Amino acid sequence: MDILFQQVLNGLILGSLYALVALGYTMVYGILELINFAHGEVVMLGAMVAVTVLAALAGAGVPVPLAVAAALAVTVPVCMLTALVIERVAYRPLRKAPRLAPLITAIGASIVLQNLAMIVWGRQYLAFPAVFELQVYDLAGVTLTNVQLVIVITAALAMGGLLLLVNRTRLGRAMRATAQHQEVAGLMGVDVNHVIATTFAVGAALAAVAGLLIAAYYGIAHYNMGFLLGLKAFTAAVLGGIGNIPGAVLGGILLGVVEDATSLW
Repeated sequence: MDILFQQVLNGLILGSLYALVALGYTMVYGILELINFAHGEVVMLGAMVAVTVLAALAGAGVPVPLAVAAALAVTVPVCMLTALVIERVAYRPLRKAPRLAPLITAIGASIVLQNLAMIVWGRQYLAFPAVFELQVYDLAGVTLTNVQLVIVITAALAMGGLLLLVNRTRLGRAMRATAQHQEVAGLMGVDVNHVIATTFAVGAALAAVAGLLIAAYYGIAHYNMGFLLGLKAFTAAVLGGIGNIPGAVLGGILLGVVEDATSLW
């Protein structure tokens, strides 16, 4: 039973990572009905940039909290800018095109980002610097580390923050109006292009945080890590009802638990 409970806990943590990535998929699909297959590569970019910045600051003897804050301060804008460029160059011109065209473009953007990362960082794996002092907690025979605890808390805060954004703010009201009907929302005074770009930016900010946490969880980052991760996160979003924020989180957690339980079996 201890092994079973440990695997369920591991699945919850893995599912929290999937949920963080799935939130980006579900936000974009909810507004544009577009499957942004380049989102996994944005997560990869966040992981690579975060590891690079942390390695440089750790070598300079910068305190850990300040190094993590600096890594996020660099990673989040880089990922947001990348997502905004992808939206403006690859997706916006194809909003009126047949449904297959944006999908192919998304796959193309994913391949471009993969190759750019390979050119910048090379084919080798980047090791996550040993900046965190790993602490292990024993909970009735089940072990939990401080990194895993941060992952679960971050996923919960991200879902809560997105729900507040969508349901309680003026921007969220504009997002819901755009999701229902872009043309009518535009007639009501909503800047549709700005709302869509902001949605991509918010999803990319979550991807940057997810990239840092995934690199810390696995201890490595690689230019090709985004493909399989994005595929699993997309599966989680569909499993929870794509376009639904709580559903993306529940789908990610369910997928993580099933994946770990299957490996145990």
